[in-house]
Amino acid sequence: MMTVGSVGYLGSTPATSVFGLASVFLYVVPALVFLVPVSLVAAELASGWQGGVYNWVREGISAPMGLLAIWCEFSQTIFYYPALLGYVGSTLAYAIDQRLASNGVYTAAMIIVLFWGSVLVASRGTSLAAKLSSSGTVIGTLIPGAVLVILGVIFLAQGNQSAAPMDVHRVLPPWHGFASIVLVVNSFFTYAGVEVTAVHVDELRDPGREYPRAIFLAMALVLLVFIFPTLAIAWAIPEPHISLTAGVMQTFNLLFTHFGVSFLVPIIAIALAVGALAGMLAWLDGPSEGLLRIGREQGYLPPYFQTVNGEGIEVRILSTQAVVITVIALLYAFIPTISRAYWIFTALATQVYLIMYVLMFIAAQRLRHTQPDHPRGYRARKLGLLCLVGGLSSVSAFVMGFVPPSQLGHQSPVLYAGLILAGLLIIGLIPPLLMDRLGKPSWRTVEEQPTHR
Repeated sequence: MMTVGSVGYLGSTPATSVFGLASVFLYVVPALVFLVPVSLVAAELASGWQGGVYNWVREGISAPMGLLAIWCEFSQTIFYYPALLGYVGSTLAYAIDQRLASNGVYTAAMIIVLFWGSVLVASRGTSLAAKLSSSGTVIGTLIPGAVLVILGVIFLAQGNQSAAPMDVHRVLPPWHGFASIVLVVNSFFTYAGVEVTAVHVDELRDPGREYPRAIFLAMALVLLVFIFPTLAIAWAIPEPHISLTAGVMQTFNLLFTHFGVSFLVPIIAIALAVGALAGMLAWLDGPSEGLLRIGREQGYLPPYFQTVNGEGIEVRILSTQAVVITVIALLYAFIPTISRAYWIFTALATQVYLIMYVLMFIAAQRLRHTQPDHPRGYRARKLGLLCLVGGLSSVSAFVMGFVPPSQLGHQSPVLYAGLILAGLLIIGLIPPLLMDRLGKPSWRTVEEQPTHR
């Protein structure tokens, strides 16, 4: 259940629903070639080396590559949060005025207000954020997802025609060139973050037997949670009209209106927003805390950014992140369509995160050869195959991320790829390079913690 709770949210379903029945394929394949390898490989690393992805990659490759990995884990949230909060803003528009869902200025304002508000909540300590996160997942993800599917099934059972064809010829995505399948990258990002539960592998009675079973059970549950709400959107909304940010609320609005309960639209909008914000609160402190710890131990961060408040929260890192996100949020006011902005930010977050996963797979394989006798609470079977499949799938998704998806309309491939590359360099690659070159031993404020168990 921790694994299920650590990945995805209903806001990611509209991007895949444009494929109709083929969305099932686009969930199952990344689950097999990405979710399973990431989970099992991370479990072995977590059971042998403490300290998370930085120490895994540092031990397996090098310290600079470890810094790159932890930075990618942190910096992908700079793109992820605007995309997530863009979805929240579009969702809340249905509780205020539906026309605002496609208004870039409104969306930019909501991103800025909600993120700074979340930073304020996070600065009060992890206990408050944890309470809000756990309850919000049930209220804003599990319950609305079940309601959406039930209404969709009843809608079809009444004899209404599905907006997307559901015949067997639609099982595979249509092929109209490479760009027609690029939205599969969104499915990879749905599963990103699953490695965070690997740190608990040592708490199991029999990790070698129980953890793989837990992962495959979690994979089945994750597929159920995401496949059926995705199909419900495809049943109700024609593909050209699906908004990548407001698609869930479009479907609820149509179905509630159809069943004569449209007064529930604002209520479900608020519930969905709560669920998405709960997921963000669960993530907000983690990556920044990891960056703080490494910055203190290795001298990568100036003392100014190592300051914490009375609750032990790295408020200066979070505030700086909020400033950057504020600037990025303003792009929503200038990019022609909200869906296009959402996709660009999701693609950038995915690109940055995939770099970390590639480094993790390489480190795991090298550690199995360079430190074969190092104690591990869990040893993944066929580790080489898992690393090969996970690494190749990550690289493939990374390459596809530079191609504009055909579902977003005609765009210049060169301009789109240039935009993705610029964001990748400015946010994902240049900062860790500068931190490695400019870091000073005098910036170390704590002793390095042991990395072995």
